[in-house]
Amino acid sequence: MLAVHTDQRVLGYLGRALSLELSAVQLYSTQARLLSTWGLAEPAERMRAEAQEELGHANRIIERMLAIGVAPGASQLRPVKVGRSLAELLEHNLVFESELVGLYRNATTHCAHAGLHDDRLFFESLLNDEQTHHDELMKWLEELKGHTGSDLTLPSGTSRTRHLRRERRT
Repeated sequence: MLAVHTDQRVLGYLGRALSLELSAVQLYSTQARLLSTWGLAEPAERMRAEAQEELGHANRIIERMLAIGVAPGASQLRPVKVGRSLAELLEHNLVFESELVGLYRNATTHCAHAGLHDDRLFFESLLNDEQTHHDELMKWLEELKGHTGSDLTLPSGTSRTRHLRRERRT
């Protein structure tokens, strides 16, 4: 497959994004299992939903790569970070999501400066999803730290809520 006149930096952003999104699937799937073993059913379910959402992002990136004539290839998966509490897991996830937000922000800025409208819209959409996820993780962590002894409280903006909001938009 040969890319038809595609910006090389865009290809780099797509490859890195695919690696990070697949790493996120691995991270959230592992954390869901861990939370289940701890008896935290609701947070485990939320992590499973997050893994599915990140898989959706990976699929969108693969579709985009194929559409521009590039064979998808994730270069490297990140090692999974676990912790000894739900709060530790959320802190690891915030760092990871911050990296995704930064990547998509840089990609969006590059595409805007290079006049690559379709690519900018693509990365901007992923940026909005990841920024929302980052903000929800931060809210969840703040709520968790505000409830002494309660690791079971879920914030109002769960993945299911985001999924329903997205369905209404389409």
